[in-house]
Amino acid sequence: MKKLKTQIGIIGAGPAGLTLANWLRKQGISSVIIEHRSRQYSESRVRAGLLEQNTVDILDNLGLADRLKKEGKEHHGVHLSFDGERIRVPFGELTGGRNITIYGQQEVAKDLTDAWLAGGGQLFFEAPATKIVDFDTDHPSIHFEYEGEAAVLECDFVAACDGFHGLGRKTMPKGSYNEFTVTYPFSWLGILANVAPSSDELIYAYHERGFALSSSRSEKVSRLYVQCENDDTVNNWSDERIWDELSIRLGTPGWELKRGPIFEKSITPMRSYFIDNMQSGRLFLAGDAAHIVPPTGGKGLNLAVADVKHLVDGLTEFYKKGSTAALDSYSETALKRIWRAQDFSNFMTTLFHKQDEHGSFGYQLQKAKFDYIKRSKSYATTIAENYVGLPFEAFE
Repeated sequence: MKKLKTQIGIIGAGPAGLTLANWLRKQGISSVIIEHRSRQYSESRVRAGLLEQNTVDILDNLGLADRLKKEGKEHHGVHLSFDGERIRVPFGELTGGRNITIYGQQEVAKDLTDAWLAGGGQLFFEAPATKIVDFDTDHPSIHFEYEGEAAVLECDFVAACDGFHGLGRKTMPKGSYNEFTVTYPFSWLGILANVAPSSDELIYAYHERGFALSSSRSEKVSRLYVQCENDDTVNNWSDERIWDELSIRLGTPGWELKRGPIFEKSITPMRSYFIDNMQSGRLFLAGDAAHIVPPTGGKGLNLAVADVKHLVDGLTEFYKKGSTAALDSYSETALKRIWRAQDFSNFMTTLFHKQDEHGSFGYQLQKAKFDYIKRSKSYATTIAENYVGLPFEAFE
């Protein structure tokens, strides 16, 4: 059995695990990453690409944002449509210069992986973790498999950044946390298309036929979504039907949707999930291992990076000052932002998705919210602040 030793054992080579490893190295703290997927899979899986101001600043301060700054596209506002009427919420103007950047999550993963390996970091791909033991002692370890052999990673702390289906949360003691789950009665049909975006900024649209969203991944690739039924399948959606539906739902006078070859279709269920305790002994959860948000608010990756920030603060304090105060309060600190993100994601989801018949009580409430955004700078500011990400000091 192969044995390795490090200070922080990290499970998962997604943005959370990779950001944690690179950040810890800046603090002089060693770590090893194990990832059950292949490198090709990890770097090619197309997922969300909306980065909050906090996330961009963190990557920039760590010296990991060179390509992001060259290829990412900063957005200074978002368009909101309701029954064909479109307004714009200006981010920087309402938040003191804070904005978002569109840059694919898979591109973030590539950049962080390259930086980690270039600096001599250890990362084992196709190395599934099988169990986490002794995390209630000072000497936890992660058992995993690599190249057909059993291996053990001995460490001081375990950071489970291994996603919703990972080993980390499953290892947490029964009764050590409460679960919160919301399953929405609709899903998103998402596409990627080889066509320039139809708008310089995102467009969220409520329509009596259902929600639609226009986004981008680059100057040549568009990312778009339409609301569909939970039991729907991509086979029900021809390219022509998708473009026609997007054109109707996103349509406003004088605006035209650009069409192009669709090269990917997928259906994403809309749900919220999280637990109210993200640590046990020397085992800590970060990212999707502890929480899922509907993609409407663009918070998934950004919450993961925020978790990492709090974990780095705690680990740095432990190794440099011998104090466990920040580690002991890790869950409490992280959950303040998680609750805020859950609320904002729920707000955006319920505002723009068709849930009741046109003209119903529920519809009228949605329209009243939209009308208030038009009239109230304070309400628009609330949306802008949450969308670009509240600064960390806002939760202190």
